[in-house]
Amino acid sequence: MIKAIIIDDEQLARDLIKKFLSENSTVEVVAECTNGFDGAKAIAEHKPDLIFLDVQMPKLTGFEMLEIIDERPIIIFSTAFDQYAIKAFEQSAADYLLKPYSKARFQEALAKAIGQVENKQPNGTIEKVLESKQAQEQLDRVVIKNGSKILILSIDNISHFEAQDDYVAIYSEGKKYLKQLTMKYLENSLPKDQFVRVHRSFIVAIAGIDKLEPYSKDAFIAILKSGDKVSVSRSGYNALKEALNF
Repeated sequence: MIKAIIIDDEQLARDLIKKFLSENSTVEVVAECTNGFDGAKAIAEHKPDLIFLDVQMPKLTGFEMLEIIDERPIIIFSTAFDQYAIKAFEQSAADYLLKPYSKARFQEALAKAIGQVENKQPNGTIEKVLESKQAQEQLDRVVIKNGSKILILSIDNISHFEAQDDYVAIYSEGKKYLKQLTMKYLENSLPKDQFVRVHRSFIVAIAGIDKLEPYSKDAFIAILKSGDKVSVSRSGYNALKEALNF
């Protein structure tokens, strides 16, 4: 049996998927969830082969949920927002169902997904998830998995980001969190009027800068209001000058 989880905040949408699946004896629905928080927990508990995933949901969106799960099942996106279609396929989704969809279209998507499960086809990496999100609205929050807890950090409470190998350290209200991100993604997605990349390893909140001090001929140190010190390269200094109009 192929284990499936339905993650959608609309009862009618979940009922329709279950109705269509009832005609297929190879797929068993092991859980239903109404948001990304519960979806992430159900995936960790049941380890499904396949998920039907809505994009726009309360608490945690479908894309945000994908960022925090350790293993990604085969995905069929099901949503009313067609602007997410390209991003869904960039993530190696089995298929994308645009609501409202027909029974025939559902069966077509299901056949693709079953084929991927049976062939043990790998899913896209977290990098593909992040690349796909760049076409979304401007980043206004960051979702963190901290042990067994899921935290949502508003960018208004983040002082700076620091590259650390394959991760990015996120500094917020005196605490440090690690997340598998790229600096390029953050540079492209954060509001330009709030954050600036001052060094290849640092992105800082403009409002969180207390003062700049010279470090060498071509480098500076930014002293943040949090007390942290951040390296500023010559190009980063020029970017700051442009952002602050001085």
